[in-house]
Amino acid sequence: MDKLHRMRLAKDAMDRDWADPGLDLDAVAACAGYSRYHFLRAFKDAYGETPGQYLTHRRIERAEEMLRCADLTVTEICTLVGFSSLGTFSARFKARTGLTPSEYRARHVGRGASLIPGCYAMFWAGGFHAARSEKRVEPGSAYGGETESGERSAG
Repeated sequence: MDKLHRMRLAKDAMDRDWADPGLDLDAVAACAGYSRYHFLRAFKDAYGETPGQYLTHRRIERAEEMLRCADLTVTEICTLVGFSSLGTFSARFKARTGLTPSEYRARHVGRGASLIPGCYAMFWAGGFHAARSEKRVEPGSAYGGETESGERSAG
């Protein structure tokens, strides 16, 4: 199997399981048949960003959609898209969009259909039991990005 095909398999796994807060580098690297560190370098070479950056972008895209369409709190959306820290979510969201989640919602709501009721959105997304996470016990981020406390780790 060629390198790009293996990278696509791993990227597909991240696209499929983006909301899982427990999604870790070892599992994604295994999809590509690489060790975690070799995968980190190969993914960045292939796509120009680390797996953690890619996953964060996917989660922020989904959060943007929910902020525009669903009547959920920012905290609920934070949890549903796979972040375990509201502060980290807000910081990443603002870095990506230039707006806080609340500012984004205020700017974009009301330009289309009415908001989907939160109870329906939660049911569709599997509720909090599907998005609940446990804190990682390993030091640093599994993806070579920032840790939950906001510190940068190697990668």
